[in-house]
Amino acid sequence: METTRLSKYFKRGLAISAVTAAVLAAVHVMQEKPALAPIGDVWSAPSTRATPVPASTERRLLALPDFTDIVARQGMAVVNISVNGTRKASGFGLPQLDPNDPFYEFFRRFQGPQPRERVPVQGQGSGFIISGDGYVLTNAHVVDDADEVTVKLTDKREFKAKVIGVDRPTDVAVLKIEAQGLPTVTIGSSEKSRVGEWVVAIGAPFGFENSVTAGIVSAKSRSLPDEGYVPYLQTDVAINPGNSGGPLFNLNGEVIGINSQIYSRSGGYQGLSFAIPIDVAMKVQQQLVDHGKVSRGRIGVTIQDVNQDLADTFGLDKPRGALVSSVEKGSPAQKAGIEAGDIILKFNGKHITRSSELPPLVSEQAPGSAATVTLWRKGKSQDVSLRLAEVPNQQARGKEDDAGGGKLGLAVRPLSAEERRAADTDGGLLVQDVADGPAARAGIRPGDIILSVNGEKVASPEQLRKALTGKGKQLALQIQRDDGRMFVAIRLK
Repeated sequence: METTRLSKYFKRGLAISAVTAAVLAAVHVMQEKPALAPIGDVWSAPSTRATPVPASTERRLLALPDFTDIVARQGMAVVNISVNGTRKASGFGLPQLDPNDPFYEFFRRFQGPQPRERVPVQGQGSGFIISGDGYVLTNAHVVDDADEVTVKLTDKREFKAKVIGVDRPTDVAVLKIEAQGLPTVTIGSSEKSRVGEWVVAIGAPFGFENSVTAGIVSAKSRSLPDEGYVPYLQTDVAINPGNSGGPLFNLNGEVIGINSQIYSRSGGYQGLSFAIPIDVAMKVQQQLVDHGKVSRGRIGVTIQDVNQDLADTFGLDKPRGALVSSVEKGSPAQKAGIEAGDIILKFNGKHITRSSELPPLVSEQAPGSAATVTLWRKGKSQDVSLRLAEVPNQQARGKEDDAGGGKLGLAVRPLSAEERRAADTDGGLLVQDVADGPAARAGIRPGDIILSVNGEKVASPEQLRKALTGKGKQLALQIQRDDGRMFVAIRLK
């Protein structure tokens, strides 16, 4: 759902403004009002008094990009996405009032919704078709909280879409519409993109469908606050709310990114926009389609950047690598002998220039796979081997995660192996979100672990759904909260 997602000055969204053609002013003529005549793709004055155009400038003008072919070939695969749903109101600091309270209606009408009340929301975004049988890529925040998702094609056809999976850490979502023979985009490589190259965005800023904006790649591998898994492409392409989830093309007409965020103090475009590299997005897409979730590797360290002072202190020739500030107990890093004060210079042979480069490299490795880490310790480098653990999938989920808890008003997921060990249980479901419903009224909270329903152990959403089937008006959930276990009675009706 198209919302402002980043804290402080980062905001989700994408773009409507147009690219200026001020570069054409590089052709300077001395004549006050020359009669212009076209010469190929360059306009110049025919007067003999005009200052000659330098050959290098003329070559640059002749090389100005023409985006029309890209739009004609790829634009048909760009879609407009509209969503309807509800979300929990944040409330206004008012006390929880019973609906029978005489002041309830007053506060509801004049002071806004109560904290647990759900309010309808609508939103728009963009996306693009990656397969002829109807798979569509977009941003996770476009379809968050969506009860109904509609995909509109450029030929005006509309389809109800199914959300195949959502991965919040990378802000990638996969949709599916029931259609065949659809136009598709050409997938490129963000890794091969170069800073300074021209790029084009197509999307629906503020609902203006198939709007085209262009600019250049400003930087690569940008790290944003709380976005450790994505090495963003930074561009100066005009992006505004509604462009979210739309494609970023290179001059070959290949998608190299998904437009996702802007840096803004006003809420609108201010010259900095960020795209999820398509290489990252396609790996996430494959896992969501195949498994409904994304598995990520982890080594269990906290890291920080190495500045010049730290480099001098640790005897490095220049600031580089990721300084390990702490090591998680029982983690792969601890088992491999990595210690606080070590500097990670390489991961599987890839150099680490900044600490922000390490998390994406680690996370894209499969849990359980082997990895080699090159460390700087006591003035020399050394290699250590380890086997990656899995990142608890707390923010990445498929649409089926709430299947078992829908009757209760819960979104749940199975515990990871590490979480089961920590909770000392062989099953259990982690409560990720609590909507208005029987569970919320009984006091169930996000973070609780559901161990059993009426004495029947549960380890998957499907088991929870079966356990609820045919139950009467009341049931008892055994939950684990922090270090304690308790039974909670839930009235369904």
